[in-house]
Amino acid sequence: MLPEIAAILAGLVLLVWSADRFVEGAAAASRHAGMPSLLVGMVIVGFGTSSPEMVVSAMAALDGNPGLALGNALGSNIVNVGLVLGVTAMLAPIAVRSEIVRRELPLLLVIGLFAGWLFLDGALTRVESVALLAGFVGVVGWSIHTALRGRADALADEMDAELAVPRMPLARAIFWLVVGLLLLIASSRLLVWGAVGVAETLGVSDLVIGLTIVAIGTSLPELAASILAVRKQEHDIALGNVVGSNMFNLLAVVGIAGSIAPMDALPPELMWRDWPVLMALNVVLLVMAYGFRGQGRINRAEGALLLMAFATYNAVLVRSVMVTAATASGATG
Repeated sequence: MLPEIAAILAGLVLLVWSADRFVEGAAAASRHAGMPSLLVGMVIVGFGTSSPEMVVSAMAALDGNPGLALGNALGSNIVNVGLVLGVTAMLAPIAVRSEIVRRELPLLLVIGLFAGWLFLDGALTRVESVALLAGFVGVVGWSIHTALRGRADALADEMDAELAVPRMPLARAIFWLVVGLLLLIASSRLLVWGAVGVAETLGVSDLVIGLTIVAIGTSLPELAASILAVRKQEHDIALGNVVGSNMFNLLAVVGIAGSIAPMDALPPELMWRDWPVLMALNVVLLVMAYGFRGQGRINRAEGALLLMAFATYNAVLVRSVMVTAATASGATG
């Protein structure tokens, strides 16, 4: 199993590095093209920070491991809210000033409910996957419309400050855009190979590996981006990155995977364990961040609560792995 573990570690390191280069190249190229900062942040950067999940899930589906793709998408959303926002809020409370971000929070809840409704019959067909992709196109269109009209929003001010300094010349931006994408594909294939190998060796499902190792790894760009943003007092960017990434994950990542490899039999634990945790975190995030009686804010205590929820959920997953491994060992012993 050592080669598989080495492949996972190398794949994750290369994945995070190449995703960062890809996002920087895409954002710089978009700025050179004259796109407004808010549009670059909401669409280009939002799309880019979800690129690891998209490419990993596409590779997993192409290799005939749709459970890994699904686990990656749902697990990344759980990681983003529980771990990323939990750690970020504990470092510095997150103040929510942007009306755009406040409008995205209930939209994320609706998207989660729609995905759960599609999962309810225990399958994900190609038609349902295309419906998710259509929803993704709709969200991107709404983001573009909002970005073009929301120049006075607090998120726009933060994006203007963040993207005010040119990152790189156009030629270098295009170079890293192309190279970053190619390395994303290569590192994703390496990561998927290692993850599938570990799953087979331990006798656990691809879904669990996707929910844990792969989900945490592909969410590292969001963790780095959110911590950096909140240290710069760009609180709405920190939260907006997570909310935007989570919408993209449910619509595009699941949609792409299901379109490539429709899932005739979803794991039953998806609906009684994983999706309810995802929705519970979405509801808690809405209550914390929306600001029903004023400005929204995720304080340090609430960040600790999110982190505890994430730790508890992963403890349950680890226990299931241990039980499965013990059962397999007993059966062969």
